[in-house]
Amino acid sequence: MTAATPTTYFIALSAVLFSIGAVGVLVRRNAIVIFMCIELMLNAANLAFVAFARQQLSIDGQVIVFFVMTVAAAEAAVGLAIIIAVFRHRQTVNADEMRLLRW
Repeated sequence: MTAATPTTYFIALSAVLFSIGAVGVLVRRNAIVIFMCIELMLNAANLAFVAFARQQLSIDGQVIVFFVMTVAAAEAAVGLAIIIAVFRHRQTVNADEMRLLRW
């Protein structure tokens, strides 16, 4: 018989992934890397939702994750389209040099 993995492990992994994503957003200047770090943060939040739902023996967390993943897929499509459009206009994906959407 195998013992169930404690929820604490999943929450710790989620915190580590979220921290890596947050540091990536704050430190990196490449728009695509920033975009990937935001996706990593969303996945860390999804892992926490599923872990707490598993602990409570409920599927509510999994339903929330389904909707978060749906919104993340739409955000990825729109975000990548914006990054590609800015790259075609400015020839760079450096976040410091992208002032196209500013006033």
